[in-house]
Amino acid sequence: MDYQQALTLLSDCGIGAVLIESDSEIRYFNSAADYLLHGKGELEGLRLKNIAPNICGECVATAYSEIAFGEYLQRCPTPVLPDLPVGTRLVVFRDATNDACHDMLMNVINQISDAVVLCDAAGRIWLLNDAAVKLDSLVTKDIRGKSVTEVYSMLDGSEMALPRVIRDRKPLLNLRQHYGTIDGKHIDIVSNNYPIMQNGQILGAFNLMNDLGTIENLHQKIIELQEKLLERETVKPVHHEKKSALSAPYHFNDIICRSPTMRSTVAKCMQVAKTDASVMIYGETGTGKELFAQSIHNASRRANGPFLAINCAAIPENLLESLLFGTEKGAYTGAERRSGLFEQANGGTLLLDEINSMNMGLQSKLLRVLQDGIVRRVGGSAELRVDVRILSNTNIPPMQAIAEKRLRRDVFYRLGVVNITIPPLRERREDISLLAKHFIMRYNQKLERGVYDIDKDTLEQFYSYNWPGNVRELQHAIEHSMIILPDTVSTISPDYLPEYICADTSVADALTISESFPSLQDAVKEYECRIIRRTLREHDGNITEAARSLGLSRQNLQYYIKRHDIDLSAPGNSLA
Repeated sequence: MDYQQALTLLSDCGIGAVLIESDSEIRYFNSAADYLLHGKGELEGLRLKNIAPNICGECVATAYSEIAFGEYLQRCPTPVLPDLPVGTRLVVFRDATNDACHDMLMNVINQISDAVVLCDAAGRIWLLNDAAVKLDSLVTKDIRGKSVTEVYSMLDGSEMALPRVIRDRKPLLNLRQHYGTIDGKHIDIVSNNYPIMQNGQILGAFNLMNDLGTIENLHQKIIELQEKLLERETVKPVHHEKKSALSAPYHFNDIICRSPTMRSTVAKCMQVAKTDASVMIYGETGTGKELFAQSIHNASRRANGPFLAINCAAIPENLLESLLFGTEKGAYTGAERRSGLFEQANGGTLLLDEINSMNMGLQSKLLRVLQDGIVRRVGGSAELRVDVRILSNTNIPPMQAIAEKRLRRDVFYRLGVVNITIPPLRERREDISLLAKHFIMRYNQKLERGVYDIDKDTLEQFYSYNWPGNVRELQHAIEHSMIILPDTVSTISPDYLPEYICADTSVADALTISESFPSLQDAVKEYECRIIRRTLREHDGNITEAARSLGLSRQNLQYYIKRHDIDLSAPGNSLA
């Protein structure tokens, strides 16, 4: 088959094809190209780059060429034709108007604040917009094609809305529903449900949903604002300090998960939130310990009280004591009379982050507050009674911290009335695709991008990676990818991932099959050391920048450097 026959065959399939010279001048074209480019038989001699510039490149382009209002073309893979005239190359393209329209409408749908679920006439799920993904904690590609009755179930005994709309061909408006998802999440909503009709045929149905909890929170905020306005009008101005309930912005609904182990952890924390018991939360760096602590506070009777947090690893011992207990004037040079965090958190919650980094001597001073609820300021003699719920976080197992003499046993018994362990991301890989989608939606807004999803190869890369930085590391990987992603690309592929993820996936695979390590523990330590060394090298030994890249605090990175005996004074050797 010569090239002219091939171009005729492509034309019969509706595929445009032109032969162009180096300056994009059209030398030969098939009838489909003439139709798509509105050539009227006069394309020869014209320059393709002036008509449809985005399809002139040497490689397959994902960009659209708008050749007229509402008409779009897109480049196709080019077949190999050995007998082309000398000095010409083949460009193949197709009508992409429907594709461009689909992409535009999907962008619109994903920007809608209402959750949208669309299904076909058989009740099979077609898509969830970004708001529905966030509401239901489901990823469209995981449930697409499944029946709505398979994915959702009504918890209030009512009939499911979408099948009913399809059957009756009538909309259902302002419908209150309480339903559960296939992954066990329970949701209260108010929805408007509509059939999709075309020429008397039912094509499917969709709904617009609003989370009832969000609506109630907005109502509550309006009431609070009205009360504050009323106070300003009726009460004389006085100096007083009032803590905002918004100091803890996260709630249990903000925890993105679908894995059974994570759902079980959330359920346990929701039960614990009903009490005033002290809670110690253990989790590796980046698992979301403070997210859980804030959620516990906001689900407790103290939700309207203050929520204060202090990182015990980031503050020197003498300053930490003053911040916690307060000071009296003259307690030390320059000291002023000042209330401590225990006083400021009265009636609310105080989070002691990285409690295992607090000096053992200062831990002993905590016991009085933990046992009797009595605080004495530094340099003072008066005893102040406080009503504070204490939550604490640790990034190493509590029993390990006790064994390493980094946590007093008696303090542990007081702070860890209830112990919560947050599973690392490698133990809840079912959540990776959902978390990735969540972060894509977040950075689409922040970076003003239009990224849809991650491709299959990227997802496989994520599943095989060990995630030492956990959810925070995944978040940073998505942000990195979306920052460097070209504007013409809407799906994250492995080409745009941080290099260390792709490289360390290979290292992890090698470690798995290697027989050079006597134990898994040694393999993990070696793997951990390699990551830290390489990251330090990439940042020229700058600990602050390396810690930020790894998703660690500066103090934690220094601990790992000491643990692995990494010599920062000889970067040419130790960081190699």
